[in-house]
Amino acid sequence: MEISVAFTPSNDTPSHIAVAEGLGFRRAWCYDSPAYYVDPWVTLARGADRTSTIGLGVGVLVPSLRHLMVTAGAVASLADLSNGRLSVAIGTGFSGRMALGHRAMKWADVEAYVEGLRGLLCGDVVDWEGRKIQMQHPQGFVASRPVSVPIWIAADGPKGFAVANKWGDGAFFAPTPHAKAVEDLPMKSLLAFGTVLDDGESPTSARAVDAYSAQLAAIYHIAYERGGVAAVDSLPGGSEWRRAIESIGPEYRHLAIHEGHLVAPNERDQVIVREGVSVAENLLWIDTADRLRERVEAMEDEGITELVFQPGGSDIVRELEAFSSLMTR
Repeated sequence: MEISVAFTPSNDTPSHIAVAEGLGFRRAWCYDSPAYYVDPWVTLARGADRTSTIGLGVGVLVPSLRHLMVTAGAVASLADLSNGRLSVAIGTGFSGRMALGHRAMKWADVEAYVEGLRGLLCGDVVDWEGRKIQMQHPQGFVASRPVSVPIWIAADGPKGFAVANKWGDGAFFAPTPHAKAVEDLPMKSLLAFGTVLDDGESPTSARAVDAYSAQLAAIYHIAYERGGVAAVDSLPGGSEWRRAIESIGPEYRHLAIHEGHLVAPNERDQVIVREGVSVAENLLWIDTADRLRERVEAMEDEGITELVFQPGGSDIVRELEAFSSLMTR
């Protein structure tokens, strides 16, 4: 089992990637939500200059945010800069699209994008938007074609699994491990949220809540966006949170829902932080290192090959150090 980390990229993330390398993490993933975070390509390029061994991953990329050639050029540039350490995960988009007021993409469009990206990276001429396009960079500008970069597909349903099995080198899951749906793929990654408790520490300690509160809030955001009123109202404090959200006009509501996504709970999220401890304990990875290590082993038994922890809160280095204790020694 490989242990990796995922970052909500900020100006501090390149230094945190260097810390993660020193702690032995396999890969550092950076999210792609331009309404909230620093650009993942810029962040990983800065991280590549500070490291030499840790894998670098952009994910989950949202195809609608960038023209196919823009992504191909970015992949080839960073693959060259990082000496082949780059990986890419692609999906239909959650916060990356919903923060802009749009729903997730259709899987058929994602599949076409992945197929086109693979073609461009191989040096092929690709039909895109009714025109022939090809990477024509001279030597010394980006990695020479073919560019070999593993591509994960972020999937959580039958259509996504089909795309992953057809086009992916691996599959990226969050938060449910669907390893059996893509059992022939060599790489199956699971994103995990939470915090490692100190001995004797309660999940309600100020430190622990600081670490996971934004991650807890995201559960409610996802429930509302994907399941509607019934889904979020079934959660502790959910109906109060929803009423606050729905008091905001529809044209601005998507901005309010995702404000502070995975970084810090916003004003409306405070009821979630107060009432949702049981949700956090049931759905997040919040426990002592020994018990979390048992969960890591259980995920490995289910077929997961990479566990990707996202550190949260105000002390990212502490979270990285604590998560590193879960690695097999």
